[in-house]
Amino acid sequence: MMLSALDSPRREVQEIDYALLWSVLILLFTGLVMVYSSSIATAEGGRFTGHQPAYYLVRHGVFLGISVIVAAVAFQVPLSLWQKYSPYLFMIGVVLLAIVLIPGIGKEVNGARRWLPLGFVNLQPSELMKLFAVLYAADYTVRKINVMHDLKQAFLPMFGAMAVVGMLLLKEPDFGALVVIISIAMGILFLGGLKARLFALLIVGLLAAFAVMIIVSPYRRDRVFGFMDPWADAFGRGYQLSHSLIAFGRGELFGVGLGASVEKLFYLPEAHTDFLMAVIAEELGFIGVLAVIALFALLVQRAFAIGRQCVQLDRLYPALVAMGIGIWFGVQSFINIGVNMGLLPTKGLTLPLMSFGGSGILANCIALAILLRADWENRQLMRGGQP
Repeated sequence: MMLSALDSPRREVQEIDYALLWSVLILLFTGLVMVYSSSIATAEGGRFTGHQPAYYLVRHGVFLGISVIVAAVAFQVPLSLWQKYSPYLFMIGVVLLAIVLIPGIGKEVNGARRWLPLGFVNLQPSELMKLFAVLYAADYTVRKINVMHDLKQAFLPMFGAMAVVGMLLLKEPDFGALVVIISIAMGILFLGGLKARLFALLIVGLLAAFAVMIIVSPYRRDRVFGFMDPWADAFGRGYQLSHSLIAFGRGELFGVGLGASVEKLFYLPEAHTDFLMAVIAEELGFIGVLAVIALFALLVQRAFAIGRQCVQLDRLYPALVAMGIGIWFGVQSFINIGVNMGLLPTKGLTLPLMSFGGSGILANCIALAILLRADWENRQLMRGGQP
């Protein structure tokens, strides 16, 4: 099976997927530059920042440096070990999601309790949970591969695990993270052999459940109404989206120039986190937005290509992990960019690899290190060695 997957067993095989590596590095560097550009005014005007223009740049740089070091360590860990410990990592993630809800322990910001204060940095468990969900769902699917046609044996146990995670996330609340995690779990189950008819029914059920959660929640309902017509209440529920759309409009084809954004000057809330793409659109224009989308598309394409190669080499767990990471980055970047462009209701999701936030950057870098490790193990097998 292994030899049949190779066009030429004796050909020269590179050590790493450079297309994937360079797309990641460009996104990380561009994110660092744009976080600095979008946060200067906020940093200068904030008392807790010491009025230092480079406050967020320095913090983001430190987060990025730590994340790269941790990712380098994660790259050394074989996929077999990730598989062995994935259930325990998932349980750790659930415990962290529960701890963050405890008053006096979890940190509350703007009505949401999503962070665990750890001195100079805050840990956001939902970001790590996305990574743990990929690892656990892939391991679960491998263990259930022979009964994937059975609703009771294949789906219901995973449904129970996701229901627990979902209840904890909705308590925070963090609806965006829930959508991403559910997408990861459902995508991996489908790739693992879940029946198409059953999958379609589950999608319909999930959409109905999301609709109910929106209808019964006033703040989610307001966001949907604000998304449908942001100009009807441009200074209220449509404020963020209206200013994001103004930023896109001002950017036109080539942008107003790096650092020249007006919307980041206290008009656009969360410019360096959730609405970073709006600043990119304003300063770098349509060309800049298109370049970022192309880089994410390349990243997702390489993740699925690595997953397909794992399948050819009879490595099911690494295949599902690689594709799960592709689903994660694809779904989250699509939602974030869609929100910024007014295609989706406003949702608090950051742009992977680019937005300010230590927990997100850390989880993203570890995930990509695991993806690169899966690719590296494939290449070792193609050379005739051991992963």
